[in-house]
Amino acid sequence: MDLLTTLVDKGLRRELPTRDEVLAVLATTDDELLDVVAAAGRVRRHWFGRRVKLNYLVNLKSGLCPEDCSYCSQRLGSEAGILKYSWLKPAEAAKAAGAGVAGGAKRVCLVASGRGPTDRDVERVAGTIAAIKEQNSGVEVCACLGLLSAGQAERLREAGADAYNHNLNTSESTYGDICTTHEYADRVETVRQAQGAGLSACSGLIAGMGESDGDLVDVVFGLRELDADSVPVNFLIPFEGTPLAKEWNLTPQRCLRILAMVRFVCPDVEVRLAGGREVHLRTMQPLALHLANSIFLGDYLTSEGQAGQADLEMIADAGFEVEGEGTTTLPAHRVDAAAASGGEGCGGGACGPCGEPAAEAAEVPEAAEVSGARTDLVAVRRRGAGTELPPNA
Repeated sequence: MDLLTTLVDKGLRRELPTRDEVLAVLATTDDELLDVVAAAGRVRRHWFGRRVKLNYLVNLKSGLCPEDCSYCSQRLGSEAGILKYSWLKPAEAAKAAGAGVAGGAKRVCLVASGRGPTDRDVERVAGTIAAIKEQNSGVEVCACLGLLSAGQAERLREAGADAYNHNLNTSESTYGDICTTHEYADRVETVRQAQGAGLSACSGLIAGMGESDGDLVDVVFGLRELDADSVPVNFLIPFEGTPLAKEWNLTPQRCLRILAMVRFVCPDVEVRLAGGREVHLRTMQPLALHLANSIFLGDYLTSEGQAGQADLEMIADAGFEVEGEGTTTLPAHRVDAAAASGGEGCGGGACGPCGEPAAEAAEVPEAAEVSGARTDLVAVRRRGAGTELPPNA
């Protein structure tokens, strides 16, 4: 396909594809799917070889969030039967993090429910970061605490945090349909604050919430403009007890097209295969490794993931290797640009193609009706619900 040749050439040059080109990726047929995966895989291997970075979630505080994000089992008014607990002590969090590191995780992601942290919460997380790094000095720590207030990103950086996660989730035009307690612009501002403090920006999306192809392209172009270093691609886990419980819109083929589209738009960033991969990709997960160069190991915040050993076997069987602690994940030009700009990535137009503005908007189709979505194959498994199971056991 001429389209795929063009997209590969642009990916190898870090050149932004046009809107029509990436919409065309999402519109490819199942007969063309392996060609799409192979093309995006060339871009992935050019920048990241056959390495897979492992990340591990530690849920510091679960449930009882005052925000009303429709996709979240921890939202205001959620009736999902999930684990609920207040802040883990630093030693507890460090022990949980150690389990992930022992399994090969290079980055530990510290997550807490809520609109955003108080200054006292930030100090609590600072103590947790210190406890984790005392036991595992080489591990990367990413904090995900919600919307940040002035000075909080700088304090996290001082405490030893390497990155901050705050996902855009969906397009700006449809953000109000999934959340009313804050705005898309609030999320963008938090990512900018993290970058300004020298933290590596981690920001991604959730697919499968009933969005159109145009919405998916909008949010990924937004992530390109933000110049996040890592882009987690989540697939909606439709929790019973949330407004999106009936949104089963994804097939494995659709998920692979979305991942390929993200890789073409963000060729040289860490694309992470995140929540919902087991539910929606199922037996086609190994193909996704040709598109994403990073995955979460083990469980998620409130749902069970694939067993960690199964993840390691999948990576090896697919011919990939786990990225070691001594390997720098991002290509040299991104690392060098981050150092030169005081840790703000390579955005702001400093290195040409990475900072190019999004292409002019075009007419976009409404969401196509998805056929073949199977809700009977994999049930949503709630992590430790109704048990005394410790977080992320």
